[in-house]
Amino acid sequence: MKKARLTAIIATAALFSVTAALAQGAKLSDNAIKVGVLTDLSGVYSELSGPGSVKAAQMAADDFMAANAAYKGKVQVIGVDHQNKADVASNKAAEMIDRQNVDVLMDLPTSSAALAASEVAKGKKIPVMVVTGGTTALTNEKCSKYTFHYAYDNYMLANGTGSAVTKRGGNSWYIIYPNYAFGQDLDRQMTAAIKENGGKLVTASDATPFPNTDFSSYLLKAQSLKPKIFGTMQAGNDLVNVVKQYNEFGLKKQGIGLGIGLLFETDVAALGQDAYAGALATVPWYWNLDQRSRDWTAKFEKAFGKKPTWAQAGVYSATTTYLQAVARAKSDNGDAVVKALEGHRFSDFFARSAYIRPQDHRVTLDVYTVQVKAKAQAKEAGDIFTKVATIPSAKAFAPVAETKCKF
Repeated sequence: MKKARLTAIIATAALFSVTAALAQGAKLSDNAIKVGVLTDLSGVYSELSGPGSVKAAQMAADDFMAANAAYKGKVQVIGVDHQNKADVASNKAAEMIDRQNVDVLMDLPTSSAALAASEVAKGKKIPVMVVTGGTTALTNEKCSKYTFHYAYDNYMLANGTGSAVTKRGGNSWYIIYPNYAFGQDLDRQMTAAIKENGGKLVTASDATPFPNTDFSSYLLKAQSLKPKIFGTMQAGNDLVNVVKQYNEFGLKKQGIGLGIGLLFETDVAALGQDAYAGALATVPWYWNLDQRSRDWTAKFEKAFGKKPTWAQAGVYSATTTYLQAVARAKSDNGDAVVKALEGHRFSDFFARSAYIRPQDHRVTLDVYTVQVKAKAQAKEAGDIFTKVATIPSAKAFAPVAETKCKF
C-alpha cells in the first residue's frame, strides 16, 4: 500500500511538474493572453456582431483553456465598442494595446475601422484577426504583416453572388453602396464580377450616406431605370431599411430583382424571410449547414440566447485559431504568433479546408452561395438558407498571384 501510495504521489507530482513546465515554457506577457474584441456594441452592426462576437470569443477562450490545462485561467477577453468610426477604432486600438495590454485584436466590423485599427496594431506588432470587415485592401495595398483577414471579403461576395445572379439572367444592374471603404470596394468588386459574366450596369452606381434610413430616392431611380437587378451593397440595419423600402415600393412586383452584396441572418430575421425570399447571397457559413454546425450553434444559443450569425461563428473560429497559434509558438509575442499562423492548414466547424496564405494573410476557406427560403419552406425557426453551390477554398478568393500585398 505504501509503495502504491508513493507511486501515486510521484505520478501526481510529475504531472504537476509537466503542466507547470508547459505553462512556464509559454512566454506570456503579463502571464496572460488577452483577446481584445474591437467591435460595434451599439450601432448598425451590433446585432450581427457586437455582444454576440464578444460572447463567441469568450466561448472560444473557455474551450481552449478546458482543452489545454497549461493555459487554465490565462486567457482573458475584453470587448470594446469602436462605434463604426475609424478615428474611434484607432484610439481604442491604441488604448487596448497600451493600457489593457491586449495581445490580439479581433472581429472589427466596418472596413474603415478595421483599416484604422490594423495600422495602429502594425506599429505595435500586435496581431489582428479581421472577421467582419470586408474590404480587400486588407490583403492588398493596405496589408500588414500582423493582420489576417478571416471569414470573407468583398471579392468572395462578388465572385459568388455577382457571378451567380448574372449567370441566372440578372444581367442588367443598378447598384447603391454605403459611402465608406467597405461599400466602395464592394461596388468595384461587384461591378467587375457582373461585367466578367456578361452583364452590365444600366448607370453608374450611387453612393449613399452611412448610416442611412431613407433610400426612397434610389428606389425611385431604380423604378425609372428598370434594371433586371437592384443591387444593394449595404449591410446590417442599413440593408434592412433598403429591403423594407424595396418591398414597400413594389420593385419585386415590377420585375426588378434584388441583388444583395452582404447578408447576415439577423438582417433576414429583422423583416422576415418573405421580404428576402428568392434572393441569392454568398456566406462563409450558416448554422444549419450540417451537424457540426448545428452542434456548435446549440452551444452558442444556450450561452447567448440567440442563434449565431456567421460573423459571430467566425469570431469563435478566429479566436481559437489564434490561441492555437500561441500554443504552437509557446508565446504571445506578435512575431512568433504570426510565424505560427502563416501557412497553417486547418478545418473546424466554421472554416472548412482553411489555409492561411503567407503572402497576404488571406484565410481561404470553402464558402457557399445560398438562396433565402420563403417562410413556408422553412422546416424550423431560423431555417433561412438553401445551399445553391459550394465554392471551394482555392477558388473562393482572389488568386494569390493577383495580390498587391508587400510586407
